[in-house]
Amino acid sequence: MSEITKDYTKVWNKCLGMIHDIVEEDAYETWFLPIVPVSLEEDTLVLQLPSHLFYEFLEEHYVNVLKSVIKKEIGPMAKLKYKVIMEQQPDPAQSQTITLPSHNRPAVSNPPSLAPIDVYQTPNRDIPDPFVLPGIQKHKIPSNLVETLTFDNYIEGDCNRLARSAGWAIAKAPGQTSFNPLFIYSDVGLGKTHLANAIGIQTKINHPDKTVVYVSCDTFYQQYVEALRNKNINDFIWFYQQSVDMLIIDDIQFIAGGKGKTQEAFFHIFNSLHQHNKQIIITSDKSPVEITGFEPRLLNRFKWGLTADLQVPDLETRIAIINKKLENNGITFPKEVVEYLALRITSNTRELEGAMIAILAQASLNHRAITVDLAKEMVDKYVKTNAKEISIEYIQKIVCDYFKISAEAINARTRRRDIVQARQLSMYFAKKYTKLPLTIIGAYCGNKDHATVLHACRTISNLYETDKKMKLYVDDIDKKMKI
Repeated sequence: MSEITKDYTKVWNKCLGMIHDIVEEDAYETWFLPIVPVSLEEDTLVLQLPSHLFYEFLEEHYVNVLKSVIKKEIGPMAKLKYKVIMEQQPDPAQSQTITLPSHNRPAVSNPPSLAPIDVYQTPNRDIPDPFVLPGIQKHKIPSNLVETLTFDNYIEGDCNRLARSAGWAIAKAPGQTSFNPLFIYSDVGLGKTHLANAIGIQTKINHPDKTVVYVSCDTFYQQYVEALRNKNINDFIWFYQQSVDMLIIDDIQFIAGGKGKTQEAFFHIFNSLHQHNKQIIITSDKSPVEITGFEPRLLNRFKWGLTADLQVPDLETRIAIINKKLENNGITFPKEVVEYLALRITSNTRELEGAMIAILAQASLNHRAITVDLAKEMVDKYVKTNAKEISIEYIQKIVCDYFKISAEAINARTRRRDIVQARQLSMYFAKKYTKLPLTIIGAYCGNKDHATVLHACRTISNLYETDKKMKLYVDDIDKKMKI
């Protein structure tokens, strides 16, 4: 090797020139320009990397490029030796062999075809906070939590008991339970965001020293784009890795599909937080099994902890939710109005709240009494209820009110003609207006089997064609349902 090529700076600059011709411009600027050559010892080029992230990323994506250009410039026996800067270590003189955070491969002390990596610590430096605009003095990191979305306001029921219990345990010992990450999923309007905020708020109460950060996935993506534009991706990633004790990321599905580089950043953030026992909470509209558009390694990590779904709340829970919201706002509704809303709006708690607001607006602005008729009017006008699927509880209430019998009677073991007739009509309308299987309809209507439900539906259909009284019953009940 000539004396000129022994100048490690010149050697690395020549390597950079070749790399620049091979990789894309943004990758070159992000992952190669920050690398600093340190020395050239015989055939070993020593490079200083700014973080573990660089090591992981280069090894996974560009190891062949590095091997190729280094051997071309230095010779066939060329090797690389990295020195990685680490933050938050008190003694800059210490060094050790790096151990990478990974659950899918063993810890790496000797990367493929490369020499061992020395780790040198340097004193901690400030990590830019992506929530603080450049040029403004950095203050305490905001949590971005909605302070009203607490456990006190979160109604527990069979629909959410597992997720709520796990969240409460996490708030007591964030990062120390087996629920890491906690992956919460459900359809819209069933309380994912409320529960995620509640966990964060309770964690802050239990552990005031912990830094909890809630961020929507859309905001996370916008932060990434801004960091990419300003060429400080590493600062963006370092912020989440070094500054956060609990990361709550809402609606993770928004970085699915073509946002591969954002997923890459989140992957490294996830790895670092998980390795250091920092808590991760993720919400989505689908389970990890159903969600698409993510790298397999990231999907695999979503399944490491607990996956909990939030189901549609049952009638009792819906009534409790309405009463709690009214109580929090110092408002009262007549009991029959509360029951009507809970019976009529079954799939979305946000629509329950929207209906209450609409009723209050009409009552206050137009000086109208809060009645079931007003509730029906507002539900039909403002709430997106499914016209072809209403709750079986609502159907039973309409039928029972029509025949002036109790809901308990319709489910009782009796052969009384009026009760049997009401039960059969409930089954008939449940089959017509819901998507429930016959076995579920039967369970709601006196714990009957699917054959009994099918027989009831055929009986009512036949009587509708031949019996004027039954035709009147069916038509009247149909109108009362306001479908």
